[in-house]
Amino acid sequence: MGTALPQVNLLHRSDVRLLFVTRFVRMFAYGSLSVLLVLYLARLGLRETRIGLLLTLTLIGDIGVSLWLTTTADRFGRRLTLVVGAALMLLAGLVFALTDNFALLVLAATIGVISPSGNEVGPFLSVEQAALSQVIPEQHRTYVFGWYSLVGSLATATGALVSGVFTQALQNAGVPAVSSYRGVVWAYAGAGMALGLLFLTLSKAAEIRPRERACAQTGGVRNFLGLHRSKGVVTRLSALFSLDAFAGGFVIQSVVAYWFHVRFGVQPAMLGGIFFGANILAAVSALAAAKLAERIGLINTMVFTHLPSNVLLIAVPLMPNMHLAIAMLLLRFSVSQMDVPTRQSYVMAVVEADERSAAAGVTGIARSVGAAISPGLATLLLASPALMAGPFFVAGGVKIVYDLLLYRSFATAQPRAGGQANRQG
Repeated sequence: MGTALPQVNLLHRSDVRLLFVTRFVRMFAYGSLSVLLVLYLARLGLRETRIGLLLTLTLIGDIGVSLWLTTTADRFGRRLTLVVGAALMLLAGLVFALTDNFALLVLAATIGVISPSGNEVGPFLSVEQAALSQVIPEQHRTYVFGWYSLVGSLATATGALVSGVFTQALQNAGVPAVSSYRGVVWAYAGAGMALGLLFLTLSKAAEIRPRERACAQTGGVRNFLGLHRSKGVVTRLSALFSLDAFAGGFVIQSVVAYWFHVRFGVQPAMLGGIFFGANILAAVSALAAAKLAERIGLINTMVFTHLPSNVLLIAVPLMPNMHLAIAMLLLRFSVSQMDVPTRQSYVMAVVEADERSAAAGVTGIARSVGAAISPGLATLLLASPALMAGPFFVAGGVKIVYDLLLYRSFATAQPRAGGQANRQG
């Protein structure tokens, strides 16, 4: 992280560091919870169908909350938006830790912020990306986003490892499994409180500048969901990102962890180790993506690294033993996340400055919409021994379709890392 920050103006470096710290805290919490969430809910007595419904409602609730917060963030303040998101994360953690009542869990999952996948949920990613783009030079955006993704992956990996080892140690000491898992949920709530306090220290430099807002207001283009000139390109990107996320929802970290537990009897400590290694590989690949994008462009990097990862994903359940299945999963993670910083940078490149929070929010929400249905379908497949491999096959196949459609639609309009793309529609 340190090598990226010297490229930033001294006046803004504290904001960049702060956003990297909040990214780490948040993704550590997401990673720690995602490995154990399905196991925790099962220990509370929920059947697979109810767990799938709860996961789906979690993502559906995130759509509404994130849409409201991210599309208004540039008007009402990015710092305020982030603090509200942290409060919703604290709320969800407290309810999940305090009750096993399904109705209350559904309510908390719907209006709160909780991550069953180990990936970003809530308004944080969209608003932080916009804030970072505000305080870093444009030519360094993909590079800084690469480090930002690396920090997130390292945090997710560390959270997965720590929670797995922690709960296994407690269970070995005689603590009931459900109590050991609940300790991780309490820690998740604590992370929400810590984030709220950290976001209060974000400076005004991360907010939209008055002159940029004034330019938008005099541009003569109707504002919709915080967007004006870039509505067309954001709409097309959102549709494609939604398809990708729908596929990814079949193999969220909680589902994959549960599959390894049922298929091979893998215990929590080992699950934590598997996803620690997987996210470390994803972290390293984020930096490689920034370098590759400088050479071949953002869209090419997204597509040409994503296609082989999807083939490897399909191969995971085809492996005859646990070790080969883990190897395929780790190989997949070594290239699967290279599209993340390039995708984020591309969105920032094709929209106006005062549309960045909204554009990141709308495309992120499109991903949440796409991912909202598939976890429920995945758990239905997992409930049938004959269909347990289904989530991997569906996810890999649909993701390949997404890659081909993305290349066909945007291959002719792709900036290199940090450059501007021609705005379409």
